[in-house]
Amino acid sequence: MKATFRIIFLATSCFATNLASRDDTPLVSSVGQAVAIPSWDLQSSSVVGNDLQALSNTGVDTSSWYHVQQSRCTLMGCLLGAGEYKESDLWFSDNLSHVNNSRFNVPWVYRSTFSLPVGSRHHYILETNGITSKADIFLNGRQIADAKSQAGAYAGHTYDVTGPVSASNALVVKVHPTDYHRDLAGGFADWNPSPPDNGTGLWRDITIKQTGPISIGPLNAVVDIDLPVERNAATVTLRAKVQNLERTSIEFIAEATIWDSAGQQVVALNQSATLGPGESGTVAFIHTIPSPEIWWPRQWGAQPLYTAKVILRANATLSDIAHAKFGVRTVTSELNEFEDRQFKVNGYPFQVIGSGYSSDMFLRWDPSKFGAIARYMLDMGLNTIRLEGQMEQPDLYEVTDALGLMVMAGWVCCNKWEAWEYAESNKESQWVEHDYAVANESIKHEAAVLQPHPSVLAFTVGSDYGPDKKATTIYMAALKDVGWQTPIISSISGWGNHEPLEAAGIRMEGPYTWAPPTYWYDKEHRNGSAFGFVAEQGSGTGIPEMGSLRKFLNKTDLDDLWMEPDKNLFHLTGGDFSNRTDYNKALFERYGAPKSLDDYLIKAQLMDYEAARVQYEAFSTRLTATRPATGTIYWMLNNAWPGLNWNQFDYYLHPAGAYFGTKVGCRIEHAAYDYVDNSVWLINRSLNHLGSRRVDIEAMDLTGNLVFNTSAIVETTANNATEVADIEESLDKVNGTVLLRILLSDPQKRVLSRNIYWVSNSEDIPDWKNMRLPHTGMTSYADYTSLGKMQRAELSVNASKSAASNSHTVLLENLSRIPAFFISLSLIDSDGQDTNPVFWSDNYVTLWPNEKLELQVTQPDGKGVGLQIRGWNVDATMINL
Repeated sequence: MKATFRIIFLATSCFATNLASRDDTPLVSSVGQAVAIPSWDLQSSSVVGNDLQALSNTGVDTSSWYHVQQSRCTLMGCLLGAGEYKESDLWFSDNLSHVNNSRFNVPWVYRSTFSLPVGSRHHYILETNGITSKADIFLNGRQIADAKSQAGAYAGHTYDVTGPVSASNALVVKVHPTDYHRDLAGGFADWNPSPPDNGTGLWRDITIKQTGPISIGPLNAVVDIDLPVERNAATVTLRAKVQNLERTSIEFIAEATIWDSAGQQVVALNQSATLGPGESGTVAFIHTIPSPEIWWPRQWGAQPLYTAKVILRANATLSDIAHAKFGVRTVTSELNEFEDRQFKVNGYPFQVIGSGYSSDMFLRWDPSKFGAIARYMLDMGLNTIRLEGQMEQPDLYEVTDALGLMVMAGWVCCNKWEAWEYAESNKESQWVEHDYAVANESIKHEAAVLQPHPSVLAFTVGSDYGPDKKATTIYMAALKDVGWQTPIISSISGWGNHEPLEAAGIRMEGPYTWAPPTYWYDKEHRNGSAFGFVAEQGSGTGIPEMGSLRKFLNKTDLDDLWMEPDKNLFHLTGGDFSNRTDYNKALFERYGAPKSLDDYLIKAQLMDYEAARVQYEAFSTRLTATRPATGTIYWMLNNAWPGLNWNQFDYYLHPAGAYFGTKVGCRIEHAAYDYVDNSVWLINRSLNHLGSRRVDIEAMDLTGNLVFNTSAIVETTANNATEVADIEESLDKVNGTVLLRILLSDPQKRVLSRNIYWVSNSEDIPDWKNMRLPHTGMTSYADYTSLGKMQRAELSVNASKSAASNSHTVLLENLSRIPAFFISLSLIDSDGQDTNPVFWSDNYVTLWPNEKLELQVTQPDGKGVGLQIRGWNVDATMINL
């Protein structure tokens, strides 16, 4: 029979694993414990052969194999860990293209040995959580799975291995070569070169779990709460599948406990049930929390998490344990009157302001690096991370839950996942019956991982194309089975929608290369301009600063950046994005041909700053428009390797122009300039910031003369954007280029937003009639070449240690009568290298004549010993901290 109980919560149960040391210590030592295989030996099948039965016996000599002290790694990741390759060498210039890819055209064998305590009451479950892309598994000479059943990079499986296990064990996994166009794997589309191994290998942990006679699967939590969430009780249903692993009926007791975010017990429930021989069932607990702690996206509130645990007891003995964390919140979406997708979180319209994430090229998961990436996103003011097939490790969602960063997860484009007859690519390998079975196992596994997490905003079952009718039915059934509550989106393009899913209401119209500021503010709702929801778009920004470039480019590569503006570059993305022709054309036309690499880089940072800022500002100013802008996903957040475009900070985590342009454009309270109608807008993305605000607007010419100034005092409205000033008449009188400064302050005269634009009486005019993706055609460019003729400004810089650990206050003062334009500051270590990650209150700043500006900088590692200062018309200098 099935036992029914109930509750609410969220998290990963089976994936909360431990690592064991590689010795005679038992891998697991207690019931309910799941432990990842901690290390592997691996070798090509061309060397060790394919007799997996023999290789999976104990006593095999693996001294000539590669050895890695890692629980999970693709073949390339393992070989890097084993010292076969060195990352800095692989990334340098075009070295990656010289790797011998043919060595990965045959299967490879992973092998590990471990001890287990074997007893009559113990059962053991082997769990796979992700193998790219298919594998044969043997344990102690017995086959556990073949490559047909263990297929799909996201298809996790559980295997009862109680029979084969002994005190000493040998596990062998033979992984088969991955073909992105024939296997349901991951992949990077056209974001960067494919890794030499195509991601083949154990990219997620394989775990061994010890249970008693009744086992339990992942916990999921279904949370029901009426609006407004602040004034209603929450009913939580806590569910998990259970299975009798023995050949006799067994009565068991299930005990559930929930604790709040402070560790105080909320409720304890229990119930008994019986399962027949080999029978599976579901335990469910229901509990109502009268005044729940509400989980919010970071910009709107706190992120309290509840903790839940379910314990199974059989024959008065512990049999298994599942535990998870969850949050109380609601996520819904709807199509508005314009058929645009509008998300709501806890009942409030939620404008998605996000970026597209990339895994490491070799799928190496670094918790500290992802933690820095997530904190960077919050520092920039972003609220959503999009994972296009980059679903990473379960740890990722624990980070986003804790930080309040929303997640759009889903399958990747342009490979086997979209091999439909109506899709433009991959027609030669359309789905067969086996692919639907693999897809079913894949969605079941990922849904179980994602379901309890409050940070999950949506799951997209298609990227460029939605799945066909049969796959749609499979996906919907699997998501329903785990109690999925957040929106399910057919695709991010609107192409290939099938019932029961409604229209996507999301666009994928770019741009993907440089677009001018006027593009985003287009009033006719064309292409990717600011209206509705666009799930991937950006101006191709993200060239690193010199300190990072020198780590992966040789002198010829560096020269090519500015001396060969149309050349295909290895560290760009492939296909249509192999060169920077569109970007460089705009840079040369708008700012003048660069005279050196340094000149090119500062102009590129200026371009990147402007391009990133305007995308977010345009969407934010249309937050409450007649046809609202409901979301934008910047393409992209980061690179899988050291790249030259499509990022907001570089591979080494150094933030530059695109980062700080984003940060200015995404401030929670902000004042922004509309490039098309020359208006100024007040933006308030909070739910509770209210009251009077002052907006000060000044224009200054490049010699320091004030051209005009005006101000406005307005009442700010939560989750709203309002036009507060029209400066078109004032700007019509401008001759040449001026700097436009917009300051937003509160009644206490605290500056909430500081924004500097460079504005010309010439215009950037897109060629809308001839615009074809991926290119943004132009009719004419704005002329900012006079910026290159600015006189030098004298700058004073002083730094002092702040009270906070590893923080400094930096005071800038412009001692000149002319503006000090586009000043960047970098922390450097004792070797003269950039210190990353680093958090600045602002950067790439401009100072009015005789203006002082105080900045704060925090360096988590504390290695910064100096401060390097550069600027458009400021001499480079360095001071000691």
